[in-house]
Amino acid sequence: MTDATLPGPAVPPGKSSLLTLDARTRKRNAAEARFRAYGLGAIAIAVVMLLILLFTIVTGGIGAFRQTYLEIPVTLDAAQLDKKGNRDPEDIKKVLTLTYGKLLDQSLQAVIAEKGIVVADLSGKDIKDLISKEAAAQLRARVLADPGLIGQTVPARVLVNGRVDGYYKGRVSMESAARDANTSPQQLQLADALRAQGMLDTVWNWSFLTSPDASDQRPEAAGVGIAILGSLYMMLVVLFLSVPIGVGASIYLEEFAPKNRWTDIIEVNISNLAAVPSIVFGILGLAAFINFAGLPQSAPIVGGLVLTLMTLPTIIIATRAALKAVPPSIRDAALGVGASRMQSVFHHVLPLALPGILTGTIIGLAQALGETAPLLLIGMVAFVKNFPAAPPEGLFDPASALPVQVFNWTQRADPAFIERASGAIIVLLVFLLCMNLVAIFLRRKFERRW
Repeated sequence: MTDATLPGPAVPPGKSSLLTLDARTRKRNAAEARFRAYGLGAIAIAVVMLLILLFTIVTGGIGAFRQTYLEIPVTLDAAQLDKKGNRDPEDIKKVLTLTYGKLLDQSLQAVIAEKGIVVADLSGKDIKDLISKEAAAQLRARVLADPGLIGQTVPARVLVNGRVDGYYKGRVSMESAARDANTSPQQLQLADALRAQGMLDTVWNWSFLTSPDASDQRPEAAGVGIAILGSLYMMLVVLFLSVPIGVGASIYLEEFAPKNRWTDIIEVNISNLAAVPSIVFGILGLAAFINFAGLPQSAPIVGGLVLTLMTLPTIIIATRAALKAVPPSIRDAALGVGASRMQSVFHHVLPLALPGILTGTIIGLAQALGETAPLLLIGMVAFVKNFPAAPPEGLFDPASALPVQVFNWTQRADPAFIERASGAIIVLLVFLLCMNLVAIFLRRKFERRW
């Protein structure tokens, strides 16, 4: 006979059954349920805030990827562009953009007269200012590239000014135009008439990704081309400097360095450097690389060196954590079959730690990509119009960076630059998303089970 068949109550007096929920158990289960609810609520709030942030950025910046253009025939009068008639490029270069602006103005007036467009109280200034000031410079560059166009009537696709462009993106209205000194309701009515004739349209704006920055008077021509290239150059410098130095230092400190007072001091300082504000690294870069070493301001090489100093602690800490995560039995087994200390590290430990090392490295690079404060101190906030050359010469040419370009545009008064800044943020977020996708791919590719 077993205990299960003994007579008497199933539960002794004064004792509780596991099958019966007492008050204490119900209280504990309620606390667990509340904790789960708190966690789900925190996640929901975080997701909602993230969606609000993304919605604000996308709605504010998607207009930067669309641009309004006017297509008109332009007569390139040889009497104004090549007075000597010899088609000498040097003589043609002497013609200023002001002359090309007059040709565009004359061509637009001719089109208005030809199409019979009539707008009440339309002034000559409204007609002249409809076309962006950048259009004359673009037409001049086109003629300089092909002097044979002089004397012909050629189709020209030109930018309209930022107010007209904003009108078709919902940023400008007839009411706001009446109070704006840079446009007028008559100018917007003229744009509507040209749009009805099929001469004015808003299309996808690839030039936003390829064009350089523009002056305060030409927001419609501003682009992030130089900023993208400058950020890419800086990331190349950071990649080729911080990864070998950071990973090498981590391997030595974790696997080979003796545990004494000096290594403890080094470890404490590495942790402290990871918490130092980024602007301090900018001051260090200004003093060491520009004032002492004599490197040029606003150059990707200086920005890359400063960001390397800032990224090294992050990479070292992440790499050491990945190395520590490898079980000691892996090292003991390698040493037990006759491998040397270096062979056990580089043939067994390092491959197993590689996913964590790559993830930490790419996260460190992504953090460096979004830094602004240290780059401001080394002069990368300067207005740069010309693209840097290919590396290695281009590393020493003036350039900008995406976060600095965003900061620069938000300081300008024209609302069109705020739209441009939000567009640049979208580009920066795409860069960061791609880098994180690469980190996930590399982690999955090199991940091993033990």
